[in-house]
Order: sequence, then C-alpha cells, then structure tokens
Amino acid sequence: MTRGDVPEALRRDMLLWVGCIAGALDEEEYRRKLAAAGFDSIGVEPTRVYRVEDAREFLTGMGVDLDAIGPAVDGRFMSAFVRARKPGLTAKTVVGLDASSCCA
Repeated sequence: MTRGDVPEALRRDMLLWVGCIAGALDEEEYRRKLAAAGFDSIGVEPTRVYRVEDAREFLTGMGVDLDAIGPAVDGRFMSAFVRARKPGLTAKTVVGLDASSCCA
C-alpha cells in the first residue's frame, strides 16, 4: 500500500510488480474500493513504513536509481493491517464454514 503518488517509472517496471511495489494501491484508493464493495468502518493500521534504505539492497542491479527517486518514494510504501466491516454479515457468514463442514 502506498501513501501518496509513486513515480510512473516505478509503476511500469515489471520486476517491481513481481515484488509488489509497482502495483501497490494508494491508501485512499484502497479505502474507496472497499467502500464501493459495501464495506464500512474501514481502518488502516500501518505495521511498517518503508524507507529508501530498506529497498536499496532489493533494488540494486535493477536499473533503479534510488538516489534520484529516493525523495519521491521515501516513506510512501507500507505494510498494514486493513480492517473493514460488511454490514449485515456475521462472523459465521464471513468465514462461510462451520465445524461440521470443515476439514473432513
């Protein structure tokens, strides 16, 4: 997930798609998609915000100039817990299983 814009060059890089960087959704876009799917009480709890130095080893040798793009991406990528509620569904409905049908 991202917070803010990410340079277009990163979005187009196939190797970064494999590493879940180029295709990461912006936090607000993610919230809008959940709301459009009928979820409410949407919460995003960042578990880690990635800095440029976190990516340096991973991106070395991939043709990405981290020194050039660093200021534009530093602190923009994150891992997060996303919680949302779909009105009218119970925990049993969400899971879709009960003890008699699971793990036969």
